[in-house]
Amino acid sequence: MPNSPERSGRPARVTLGAEGPLLVEGPVEVIGDDGTLYTSRRFTAAICTCRKTRTYPWCDTSHRRRVKAEPADGGTDRTDGAA
Repeated sequence: MPNSPERSGRPARVTLGAEGPLLVEGPVEVIGDDGTLYTSRRFTAAICTCRKTRTYPWCDTSHRRRVKAEPADGGTDRTDGAA
């Protein structure tokens, strides 16, 4: 797609996030490390950089930590004051 008329002569815009995927203005083609060609026609493609995704090379937000909140008192839910 480097010579695609869709590019209209302007450079591709890539946005780097501190803890997220690479956001690339589309459409975009990605060549995997095994040579597989992946294509996205979306206006912006989110490319996974952490490899936790189930939809490689596209980001599915698996990089976000899903941590269950614990009670502030060390794990007890009692409200009657008993220890």
